[in-house]
Amino acid sequence: MNDIAEQKRTEAEAQAAAESPFVRIGGTAGIDRLVEAFYARMDRLPEARGIRAMHAPDLTVTKDVLKRYLGEWMGGPKLYSQERGHPRLRMRHIRIRIGEAESDAWLSCMGGALEEVVADESLREELYAAFAKLADWMRNDSGNPHDRQHGRQVLR
Repeated sequence: MNDIAEQKRTEAEAQAAAESPFVRIGGTAGIDRLVEAFYARMDRLPEARGIRAMHAPDLTVTKDVLKRYLGEWMGGPKLYSQERGHPRLRMRHIRIRIGEAESDAWLSCMGGALEEVVADESLREELYAAFAKLADWMRNDSGNPHDRQHGRQVLR
């Protein structure tokens, strides 16, 4: 690659990083606020009781892991993968049943946290759409649409 092409690629990467969701949400401080608001809703909302019961009473470690994951997922420092490797979210959650109700409760908590924390409406909508896909993907019950669509057997 010649020097001009390399410079253009580097400039494009820098611009993309500057406009990343991580930067737009406010960096680490924004991620911290989002995760705190998310778990506050999980503690408070009646429809989230089931998913809250899946977690340890003390959420300190869980919050830290989610902060690292979301920071990296939104384009921030690669703290999660350096510490824990590839996310493999479905594999890491396979020990717990995640059906439509659990997925919806999770998304309700995250959607409320986004409303509370993210002032930028376009970013809020972008993140909500991505979280909705993620919440659906995490379903591991026998009725989940993605495994059924691909003929995968779910052992639940």
